[in-house]
Amino acid sequence: MNVLFIEDDMIEAMKLQRAISKFESKHKIIEAKNGEEALEILKGGSLPDIILLDLNMPRMSGIEFLSVVKADERLKYLPIIILTTSENRTDLLKCFEIGIAGYIIKPLKYEDYESKLKKVFDYWEISELIKG
Repeated sequence: MNVLFIEDDMIEAMKLQRAISKFESKHKIIEAKNGEEALEILKGGSLPDIILLDLNMPRMSGIEFLSVVKADERLKYLPIIILTTSENRTDLLKCFEIGIAGYIIKPLKYEDYESKLKKVFDYWEISELIKG
């Protein structure tokens, strides 16, 4: 599975790489440090199977990025899963209103983070949208 991971925190990126290295299935992770960089990646070639998106980023917030992607005919069906520390109910509702596939709060304990990510990856591996 090809995954676009949009996150400005290098420690979070290392944490994700560490977690998925333990999964049985191998995944290709493409990293972007902000929404603008992610849009350049999306315009530049093949599309990812899923996008993992942080909300709190410089230059272009996750919600701004989400709005741009969902307004684009070529990109609007990409499954986007929010992976954030924000427990703000307004953010959550706004993201679902725009059209996300999921909203996951990053847990403090690494084991819980790994467990949540495993569930996300397991689900999207069997999704008909990805297979098709």
